[in-house]
Amino acid sequence: MMKPLTKNMWRETSRSKGRLIAIILIIMLGVLIFVGVKAAGPALNESATKTVNDAHLSDVQVLSTTGFTSKDVTTAEKVAGAKAEAVKFKYVVGGKEASAVALYGYQARQQQNQLTLRSGYLPRTANQIVLDQRAKTDYGYRLGDTYTFAKSAKLGQRSYRIVGFADSPMYIDNESRGSANVGDGTVRYFAYVPAQQLKLKVATLLNVRFKGLQTSNTFTDQYQNRIDQKVTALKRVFKSRAKARTAALQGSTLTQLKRQQRQLTQAKQQLKQAAKQGDSAMLAAQQTTLTTQQAKLTAAKKQLLAATQTTYTWQDRDDLPGFEAYGESSERIAAIANVFPVFFFLIAALITFTTITRMVEEARGQIGTFKALGYGKWLIARNYLGYALLAGVSGTVLGALIGNLTLPRLVLALYQAYIPLKWVVGLQWGVIGLALIFALLATVGAAGIVVWRELAEGPAALMRPKAPKSAKRILLERITPLWQRMSFNRKVSYRNLFRFKSRMLMTIIGIAGGTALILTGFGIQNSISASGTKQYHDVLHYQATVRLKQAGHQDKADMILNHNDQYHSHITVAGDVGDVRAHGQKVADVNLYVPENRQQLWRYVSLLNAKTGKPFKLAKSGVVLTEKMATLLHAKVGDRVQVTTTDGHKGHAKVAAITANYMGHFMYLSAASYRQMLGEKPAYNTLLVQLRSQTSKQRNRLAHQLLNNGDALGASYTADQQKTVATMSQSLNPIILIFILLSGILSFVVLYNLTNINVSERIRELSTIKVLGFYDGEVTMYIVRENIVLTLMGIVVGYGVGNLLTAYIMRQAATAQVIFPLTLHLTGYVVATVLMIIFTVIVMLVTHRRLKRVNMIEALKSNE
Repeated sequence: MMKPLTKNMWRETSRSKGRLIAIILIIMLGVLIFVGVKAAGPALNESATKTVNDAHLSDVQVLSTTGFTSKDVTTAEKVAGAKAEAVKFKYVVGGKEASAVALYGYQARQQQNQLTLRSGYLPRTANQIVLDQRAKTDYGYRLGDTYTFAKSAKLGQRSYRIVGFADSPMYIDNESRGSANVGDGTVRYFAYVPAQQLKLKVATLLNVRFKGLQTSNTFTDQYQNRIDQKVTALKRVFKSRAKARTAALQGSTLTQLKRQQRQLTQAKQQLKQAAKQGDSAMLAAQQTTLTTQQAKLTAAKKQLLAATQTTYTWQDRDDLPGFEAYGESSERIAAIANVFPVFFFLIAALITFTTITRMVEEARGQIGTFKALGYGKWLIARNYLGYALLAGVSGTVLGALIGNLTLPRLVLALYQAYIPLKWVVGLQWGVIGLALIFALLATVGAAGIVVWRELAEGPAALMRPKAPKSAKRILLERITPLWQRMSFNRKVSYRNLFRFKSRMLMTIIGIAGGTALILTGFGIQNSISASGTKQYHDVLHYQATVRLKQAGHQDKADMILNHNDQYHSHITVAGDVGDVRAHGQKVADVNLYVPENRQQLWRYVSLLNAKTGKPFKLAKSGVVLTEKMATLLHAKVGDRVQVTTTDGHKGHAKVAAITANYMGHFMYLSAASYRQMLGEKPAYNTLLVQLRSQTSKQRNRLAHQLLNNGDALGASYTADQQKTVATMSQSLNPIILIFILLSGILSFVVLYNLTNINVSERIRELSTIKVLGFYDGEVTMYIVRENIVLTLMGIVVGYGVGNLLTAYIMRQAATAQVIFPLTLHLTGYVVATVLMIIFTVIVMLVTHRRLKRVNMIEALKSNE
C-alpha cells in the first residue's frame, strides 16, 4: 500500500500539472539551447574532419618552380609517417565562358585528395574529363557535353567529353576556388583529365599526408602545431634536395656556358694584346663582336639560372580555398555558444528557482500538518525534493536529447553550401552533465533550501498562513500632485509592485532576459553583416585592385581602364606583403600600401581614428596600423614595430596612428617612411581603382582584358569579398532565427509562470475585490496592470542588456582577421518589443479566463 506521504506527493503533482509542466518546459528550453548550440561547433568540425580524412586529403601541399620527380617523393617520405604523391597540375583557361580552371592530371592509382563522384564516372579514356560539381550547378554543364580548353592550355587535345561531376576535399567551400594568374584571375572550378594529357615533363604538385595525424581534429590547435612541426621537418630534408635538383637541371648546359665564357675571356685578352700593334678599325669591329657575344652569353646564363633555380612554396590545409573560413565559422558558432545559451540557461534556472520556492512556500500548511503528525524532517522534505528532482531530470533529459539531436543537424544541413559533409554528431556528455548540475541546483537546490527553512518553524506556525507584508509608502505617494490624480485601482497596483519586491525583480529579470536574448539574436546578424558594410563603404572606397606585372609599367592598364565605361579613377600604390612584430607578438600577411600621391589616399581609403572615428591624413613619417593588428601586437601610438617583407627586407618604424578597419590587416605609410624603414624606394606595382556600378559579366570582362593585354598579374574586386561576407552572414540566419524563436518561447513561459505565481499568491485578495463588486475586467486589470508596468520596465532594461550581451559575443566571435562592430538595427528593437507586448496580451487573456472561473467561497475559506 502506498504510504500517505508518497500518496500526497502524487496527488499534489496531479493537481499542479500546469506548474510541473511549466517547470519542465523552462528547464527543457534552457538545456535544449545550452546543449544544442554547444554541440553545433564540435559537430561541424568533426563532420568536416571525417569528410576530408575519408577522402584522404593531404596535410601538406608543396609547389616547386622546377617540378617534382620520384626523388622528391623519396625525399618527402624521409620524414616520419609521411606518404607523398606527385601530381600534374596547372591553371588554364577553358569552357564556354573562358573561365580560369584548376586542372589536375587524373591517375587511377591516386591515393590522396580522392574525388567524391556526384554523378557519372571517373576518366577512363584520353578524351574524357570530370568537372567540379560547381560547374554543373553554377555554369550549366551536363554529362555528355563537350568541354573545350583554350590553346594556351597546351594539352594533348583541346576538347573532352564530360563523363562525371565530383567534389574534391581540397575545395571545401563552394563559394571559393582560389585565384590564378590566367583568365580573369579567379578560379571558377576544378577539372580532371588523364595525367598524360597535361604536356608537362614532371609533376608540379607534391601532396604529403601523415598517417599519425588522421585521428586528430583538423581544426584544433593541436593538429596545427603538429603540422607546423612536420612542415619544418620537410623543409629541412628539402634544403639539400633543392640544391641537387638545381644542379641536375643545369647540368652540362651550365658547363658548356662556363666553357664558352672562358673562351670569350681568352679572346678578350688576346684582343687587348693585339690592340698595341694592330689596326684600330679592325680591332674595334672585333671588340663589338666580342661585346655582342658576351651579352648573349650573359643573357643565356641568366635565363638558365632563372629556369633551373629550385624554390618551394609550402601550404597546409588552412591555405586551401575556404578551409580557414570554414574553421572560423565553426569557431564563431562556438563563441556564440559560450555566451548566448549560458545566459539563456541562467534566466531559465533563475525563474525555475523562484517557481519552486513559491511552490514550497504555498505548501506550508501541509508541511506543518505532517510535522504535527510526527513525520521526520527528511521524510517531509523528500516529497518536495522528489517533485523538484522529477521536474529537473525530466527537463534535462528532454532538453539534452532534443538539443543534441536537432540543433547540430540543423546547422550541418545549412552547411551543405560547403561540400556534402558526413555528419558526425556525438553526445556532449560533459555539457549534458553541466546542464544537469545547473538544473538540479535550480530545482532540487531551491526545494531543499526552502523546505529546510520552513521545517525550522513549529507545526502551529506552519499551519497558519504567513502574515502579509505591511504596507509602506512608496516614492509615488510622496509626489502628491501625481498621486492624487491616480484612480484607486492604479494606486493599489503601484503599491503592490513595490510591496512584493522579489516578484517585481523576477518579472523584470525574466522580461529583460527574453528581450535581451531576442535583441542579441538580431544583433549578431546585424554585426556580422556590418563588418563588410563598414569595410567597403566607410573605409575602402575603391572597387578593384589591379596588380601589375612590372612596377612602374602601367601604360597598357591605364589605356584599358580609360576605355572602360565603368571606370572613374585610380591611384597607384606600392603594394607589398609582410610580417609585423612588436612586444613579442607577430601578425602575418599584412598588406603594406605606399601611395604614390600621399595627399590623394583619402579618396580611396578613409583613415579614421580607431577611438574617436575622426578622419586624419597619412603623415609623412611613421606608419599607420589597422585596429585589429594593433590589438594583436599590443601596439600603441609611439611604439616601434619591426617589418619583414616577403622578399626578406627588414626594418623598424614608429607607429604614427591606429586606424579603424574591419577585415584583414593593413599598414599605410608614405614613400619617405618606406625608404627610411627598408632602405629602398617603393616599387609602385598596384592600382586601386574606383569603378561605377558593374555587373558580374562586366567585372569578368575587364579582368580578362587587364590580364591578357594590360600587363597585369591579376585583378580582384571588393564585390567578391562583399559576397563572401554576405554568405557568411546568411549562413547564420536560420541559427539566429532558432535563437529568437526559443528566446520568445522562454519569455512567454516566464511571463505566464510568474503571472500564475502572482495570481496563486493573491487569490484571496482577488476573490475579496470580486466579492466587493468589481467587474471581471477590473479584477483582471488589477493583476495585468502590474504586468504591463513590469513588462515595459523589463523591455527597457533588456535593451541595455541586449547591447552588452551582443557586444561581448561579437568580441568573442572576432577572428584574427575580422572585427565585428556592435550594430543593432531598429528592426531588432521593434520585434523584441512587439513580441513582449504580444506575450503580455496573451497572458492577460489567459489570466482573464482563469479569474472568471475563480471559486470565491473556496478561496476565502479560513485556514485557521
